[in-house]
Order: sequence, then C-alpha cells, then structure tokens
Amino acid sequence: MKDFAILFLRVFTGALLIHHGFEKLNDINNFADAFVRPLHLPFPVTLSYVAAASEIGGSWLLITGLGTRFGASAILGTMSVAIYHALVTSGFNIYLLELLALYFSSATSIILLGPGKFSADYLIVQILTNKFNFANIDSNDKSEFKNNTKNSSYQQKNDRFFKFPFSSFPSS
Repeated sequence: MKDFAILFLRVFTGALLIHHGFEKLNDINNFADAFVRPLHLPFPVTLSYVAAASEIGGSWLLITGLGTRFGASAILGTMSVAIYHALVTSGFNIYLLELLALYFSSATSIILLGPGKFSADYLIVQILTNKFNFANIDSNDKSEFKNNTKNSSYQQKNDRFFKFPFSSFPSS
C-alpha cells in the first residue's frame, strides 16, 4: 500500500502543480514584475523562466517517476522562494501560504520517501542491478566460479565493483 500512496502523491502533486508553470509562461513579464522584482533578485525574467521550467519539468518528472527526486527538488526550490516571497510581501497570511506549504511538504515527502515501485526510476534500478549481476548467477554458482578462478582476490574486487552500493537510493 505504501507504493500506491507514493504513486498517488507523486501523480496528484505533479498534475495539480503543472498548470502553475504554464500560467507563468502565459505572461512571463507580469510574473516577473509581480513576484521576482519585489525580491530584488537579478535577471527577473530569466528567473521567471527558471521557475516555470522547474514547475513544468518537475511535475512531469513526478508524474512519470523518472528522476523523481530531482523533479521534487526543483519543485522544492521553487516553493521555497514562493514561501519567502509570500512572507516578505504579505507577512504570515495563511491564505497565501497554505497551498505553497502543501506543495512544499509534498515535494519534501517525495524526496524523503523516494518514487516507490510504480515508477520509471524503480524499473531502471531493477534493470541495472539485474544486468550487472553476472547474468543472475546464484550464490552457489558464484562460489563454484570463485573456486575455479586462479586469482580469487581479483574476482572479489570485481564483485564489489558490480554491487551498486546506492542502487536502492533512487527507488527506495
């Protein structure tokens, strides 16, 4: 059930956030004037395009589950700046902050939980770990293979090379 919950979180967060990025692109100068220039950040139009791209691209990465943590990090960065903007311009106004906080917490949860089993990241990790697992040799065959080699320390170095110590990180 955990993987279904993560799937729903990813898909709904991405699907609901993607239109905000397209709204920014509809009138990029208006967005730059209203949200970036009040923060006195350099290159407001460029940063507006970056915000739109991170929301659109990050949303697609969440929906597909490909590069999920990267997409959630892009969304988290945009939401961090948006929360800062809301606090600076309007103070602690819950009506402005509630949606931003929900997107912020969703992105943070996805980063911490990972994409789950129903994602492209999980499939890629499974393919890579099976491909480099010496054609799925089981432990008995592998021990016989080591005994037949002349230099078992050389074989042990190769085994460590193909273990992918962080293989569970993208899809855990």
